[in-house]
Amino acid sequence: MIVDKNAKSLEERVYLTLEEEILSGQLSKGKTLTETALSNRLGVSRTPLRGALHRLAEEGLVEINPNRGAVVVGIGDEELVDIYKIRIRLEGLASAEAAVRISDEDKKRLRDSVELAEFYIGKQDAEHLKELDSEFHRIIYEASGNRLLCKTLSELHRNIQFYRKRSLGVADRLEKSTAEHRDILAAIERGDAEAADKLTSSHVAAALNNLLSVNK
Repeated sequence: MIVDKNAKSLEERVYLTLEEEILSGQLSKGKTLTETALSNRLGVSRTPLRGALHRLAEEGLVEINPNRGAVVVGIGDEELVDIYKIRIRLEGLASAEAAVRISDEDKKRLRDSVELAEFYIGKQDAEHLKELDSEFHRIIYEASGNRLLCKTLSELHRNIQFYRKRSLGVADRLEKSTAEHRDILAAIERGDAEAADKLTSSHVAAALNNLLSVNK
């Protein structure tokens, strides 16, 4: 029996491509994914495609219907709230740990991120502001010095990227978010773990409340 050593890696690439398209909102909730269309678009045979779709179904991102094909489910409202509740606790912890562990280099990176965001607020450049918002959180994850915490938060952050963009698209939210980042930065720079924890938790909670108002 000849085993195709590339089959698994091809399935992985298809899975990661479709997962990213679903999480980013490129493939919207309720969209039907037919094997023929996906096979033609991605340039793959049905074997790795089916494997990828089954993995997405196990993850809860699609629902496989024998008559309709795979239907995009995405992240549901209840799951979204659960993710934010976890983020509130874990992001506060990350900031607290960053406050006592952060290097001078990461302090500069964090400061530069906030100052650049404030610059783009004046330019009303929403796209750059959204990128800098993600960067700010990513720097804190890394500065926490906790690899497991960093990995967990990075994955949660990725899972809700579509919703975060919607939340940040609300009038004045980017400005408020950047001001909250400035306060968090100040707490981390002075090594105040308790304040960094509370400010970050409140920041993520505010983002959740903002998002819930958008989804009403």
